[in-house]
Amino acid sequence: MLLDTGTVCSFADYFVICSGETERQIRAIYEEVEHALKKAGVPAIHYEGTADSGWLLLDYGDVIVHIFAAEEREYYQLDKLWSQANLVLRIQ
Repeated sequence: MLLDTGTVCSFADYFVICSGETERQIRAIYEEVEHALKKAGVPAIHYEGTADSGWLLLDYGDVIVHIFAAEEREYYQLDKLWSQANLVLRIQ
């Protein structure tokens, strides 16, 4: 899910919220996002969480990427928390 948070959030313009089914898949998503953006010359400002915790955050300044395990995504409900943001893209 890609949310345009620019009108409802003071610290980021976009949130990417996605899920992995396993710890290995969560780590793979994280590594691919990091690799692709580093290759494009966009270094992360901050990282938080671990794949085994079920939640990873990659902060790129205007874009924040959240990678969740299903249970943690349901628990934190960022989709609902930021429901005032404009939905740009949803892939299921």
